[in-house]
Amino acid sequence: MSSAAWEWTAEGQFRVRPGPLSRVTSLASADAQTVVDEQWMRRALQLAARADYRTSPNPMVGAVLLDRRGNLAGEGWHRSAGSDHAEAIALARAAGRAHEGTAYVTLEPCPHQGRTPPCAEALIATRPRRVVVALRDPDVQVAGRGLERLRAAGLEVGEGVLAAEAEELNRFYLKQRRTGLPFVTVKFAASLDGRIATHTGDSRWVTGEKARLHSHRLRHQHDAILVGAGTVLADDPELSARLPNARQPLRVVLSSRGRIPSSARALRGEHLLDDGRNLPGLLRRLGEGGILSVLVEGGGQVHGAFFDQQLVDQVFAYLAPKVVGGAASIPSVAGLGAASLAAAWRLTGVRSEWLGSDLVISGYVHRDRQLAG
Repeated sequence: MSSAAWEWTAEGQFRVRPGPLSRVTSLASADAQTVVDEQWMRRALQLAARADYRTSPNPMVGAVLLDRRGNLAGEGWHRSAGSDHAEAIALARAAGRAHEGTAYVTLEPCPHQGRTPPCAEALIATRPRRVVVALRDPDVQVAGRGLERLRAAGLEVGEGVLAAEAEELNRFYLKQRRTGLPFVTVKFAASLDGRIATHTGDSRWVTGEKARLHSHRLRHQHDAILVGAGTVLADDPELSARLPNARQPLRVVLSSRGRIPSSARALRGEHLLDDGRNLPGLLRRLGEGGILSVLVEGGGQVHGAFFDQQLVDQVFAYLAPKVVGGAASIPSVAGLGAASLAAAWRLTGVRSEWLGSDLVISGYVHRDRQLAG
């Protein structure tokens, strides 16, 4: 996935890198309309990102409306599931000024009646001259029908503007809608020699406060957090996002019956126990239940199982400037592993950032090794 238009904030959150929003009147070496479309679509993506993952199981969507002269008429973003969609908010703010103008929407407008009215029909009623979208919506109720409805009504439709950036923003939603499986992120904090705990099981703390704060942002972003019984028995983690106003993920614990005491903090609040024998089946059930994303936090055997079964989409590795050593210390990823270096899992779209003295490296698992779904 492209990362050219994205950057990390100081709080550990992805955002669209700010770009100019001024109108372009003449260009010597590029198409002026394409540049204008990208500028306003970038603004729509910035708006969509303000939802900060609170729209699940819906996508994060932003909309910008211009009047016939190319000036901003209205804008909006979808804030939470069940609330007004981005297009409806932007249209209300435009108050009719978008007639014969241009609408920029980060995801295909819906053509069907759900908890809110169909956005495609709302746009048609306003009659902008053009509707530009970044991506088609793969949801079975949309899947191109929104664009078809707009074209059938006589509106000019463009698509694919900043598609890579829009794909990354809604990677959780898009994976779940396309495959039925939630997006899976494996996260671990390790020493330089790849150890998440010593041979005695001591794992607190591998990394410093800034790295731990960053990892709590990941918990906020994901719908569910998954660990194995060993992690619960060793650390008794709360598995919560300890940030102000954070979303709290569903806790999923892999354990055979009877291993986890009822007093475990991981079992407080909304949780799910599973024996872990059929990870694809578990993910399928979570996806069917509206879970868009799962953050896998260990331990090493659990991480290895997800890699061995080709279930990982993204990796976040927090590396501390420490060397643990010891053949019996616990690796960050166990399981069977790769038989050769050529078969090792490769990451693309790699990013890195220093968090105090710790380094966080993230990337997407190479598509050649992805589960087909």
